[in-house]
Amino acid sequence: MTHTITLLTFDEVIEVEADETILEIAVEENIPYPFGCRSGNCGACKSRLVLGEAHMREHSSMALTADEAARGLVLACRAEPRSDCTLAVVNYDDALVHPLKQLVGEVSAVEKLTHDIAAVQITLPEPMDYTAGQFAAVAFPGFPARDYSFASPPNDPTRLEFHIRRMGDDGVSAFVFDQLAAGEPVAVHGPMGYAFLREAETGPIFAIAGGSGLAPIRAILQSALAKPDAADRPVRLWFGARTEADVYLEDELKALAAQHPSFSYEIVLSEPEAGSARRAGFVTEAFKADTAALGADPLDGARAYLAGPPPMVEAGVELFKTSGLDQARIHADAFYTEAEKAALTGA
Repeated sequence: MTHTITLLTFDEVIEVEADETILEIAVEENIPYPFGCRSGNCGACKSRLVLGEAHMREHSSMALTADEAARGLVLACRAEPRSDCTLAVVNYDDALVHPLKQLVGEVSAVEKLTHDIAAVQITLPEPMDYTAGQFAAVAFPGFPARDYSFASPPNDPTRLEFHIRRMGDDGVSAFVFDQLAAGEPVAVHGPMGYAFLREAETGPIFAIAGGSGLAPIRAILQSALAKPDAADRPVRLWFGARTEADVYLEDELKALAAQHPSFSYEIVLSEPEAGSARRAGFVTEAFKADTAALGADPLDGARAYLAGPPPMVEAGVELFKTSGLDQARIHADAFYTEAEKAALTGA
């Protein structure tokens, strides 16, 4: 059965089948609905169900609490309509909307950053405007599209950079790491995502990144630190990696810290080698200890940005919330593998 869905935020009406989610049809219709994980774990697509009924697929209680559900909130990525519905996106006032584009560009360079992370630079025939922290669906010839965060700040939106981590011996990431070369065509669909830099803000920034989650955080840091008020704005990063071999962009972080005294960073290894001088443990625990040492209310007026493996992101979000930061000021991008997405969505 088809239901009519009125999206008040966008002044749009779409038709959604009872076994489809509201978000997937909104995205198909090129409506700039905010979303992140598309699997009920990040809360970026949280909306108020003004009228109608919807069935919620399985989702994280961190993304939508029982109390929020009781107050009529839903996650558009998990909501299947059971009647005609009217929705309004929650906290949309600070959403920055760029037009969605489907462009075919060319790989200009591939650089190995670690033993399993490659930087892919792409040149587009026209600009794809985006904000630091967003992502795009990237498709190489013969492979399905995959979501990757913009690793470069949007200074030149015709030249993009993505950091792609090898996840196995076959598939997209293995092709990128082992075979992709300059000159290959590549399709880019974007920008998407809600965990972007709130550019009008001037308060502190607290960022936590794990693994290749450093990619969008890097773009956010570079964009924030390039602003005229950067000297007066505390910006802190906690970067977690498994071993020394997984650490990357350290020289760039050092240069940023030398250029901007308001910026500081910590690198934390969860499995350091014997004799390592690195800080050891989980990056979220390092953040917890460091913010506690800052004194009273260090998160006052802050924005939090997190990206990386889902367990790290979930733990970090919970720490920010228990530290008193309003959830609307916490912007998270959990990097799910295709297997994890399939398990979450039941595909």
